[in-house]
Amino acid sequence: MRALHYINQFFGQLGGEDSAYAPLELREGTVGPGNVLQNMLKDIEIVNTVVCGDNYFVENTEKVEEELAKILDEKEIDIVFAGPGFNAGRYGMACGGVCKIAFEKEIIAISALNEENPGLELYKKYGYIFPTGTKAKDMKDALTKISAFANKIAEGKEIGLPDEEGYFPRGIRRPCWRDKSGAERAVDMAVAKALGQPYTTEVEMPKFDHIVPSAPVADLSKAKVAILTSGGMVPVGNPDHLEALSASKWCAYSIEDFGGSAENFKGEVAHGGYDPVYGNDWGTRILPYDAFKELEKRGVIGELYDKMLVTVGNCMDVAKATRYGKEMAQHLKDAGVQAALLTST
Repeated sequence: MRALHYINQFFGQLGGEDSAYAPLELREGTVGPGNVLQNMLKDIEIVNTVVCGDNYFVENTEKVEEELAKILDEKEIDIVFAGPGFNAGRYGMACGGVCKIAFEKEIIAISALNEENPGLELYKKYGYIFPTGTKAKDMKDALTKISAFANKIAEGKEIGLPDEEGYFPRGIRRPCWRDKSGAERAVDMAVAKALGQPYTTEVEMPKFDHIVPSAPVADLSKAKVAILTSGGMVPVGNPDHLEALSASKWCAYSIEDFGGSAENFKGEVAHGGYDPVYGNDWGTRILPYDAFKELEKRGVIGELYDKMLVTVGNCMDVAKATRYGKEMAQHLKDAGVQAALLTST
């Protein structure tokens, strides 16, 4: 089988965020993690690798789709590998987008993403996406899953259900013969549930937290307002060592930590998931302290809280984000804050 492997600018050895706008590039053979993947494959040859910057892909989706579709046809590709994308948001979206292009060409696509990656929810039906960790240290495990599944396909074996093969459920229903009708199976499950016996549902329902929105601020001109960000804007030197991804903390800073005034605001971006150049150049793009001081001066808001709460949202799991949110909320309530603006990137 002839395979194509898609990777981003980092794994394609072009660079980091400085190369995030690199246009799509077609290369012969394997590159980076593709070398390891090729050694794990049996009757599959990675004949081409496509390298593309994360920003370029997500901001030029239609153009990239056209170029990739043309490559798949011209190179007579039988199977597509994308990533692994781990928990990198833009990379995960690109991997999912590649799976979608292959799906529309009736070509099998395989990838691996962390369960928190936004690309999974949007694109899971278009390819076989296997679970992986959040970082590149999980590369070997991800490639092992991908290659084992691909080798099974190359051998002509039947693809099993998600719980049999290990990929995320795709939400695709296929007709099949069962020993009992749907009504009988439903009754069996209901009886098992009532008796406290184990059972497995056939249709997993999504679980959503019920969030009650706060009441609107009655009079903003009398309210104490705070600024928060998950964009990782920290004082120069990152004194609290806030991590670039999977942050282990959130921090509270005063304007004195950023130069003492809106005019002299100076900070740096600790976040590892976007180009820091513009934030480093003008920190109030991330923490709009200057705009809020102007609103305070005009009387639009009553008072600006003297602390700005900062963390890094990059690769943060839901459980940790929930805990930080509760801690921040309690901090703000204790300080008498009635409203807050959370900026992101």
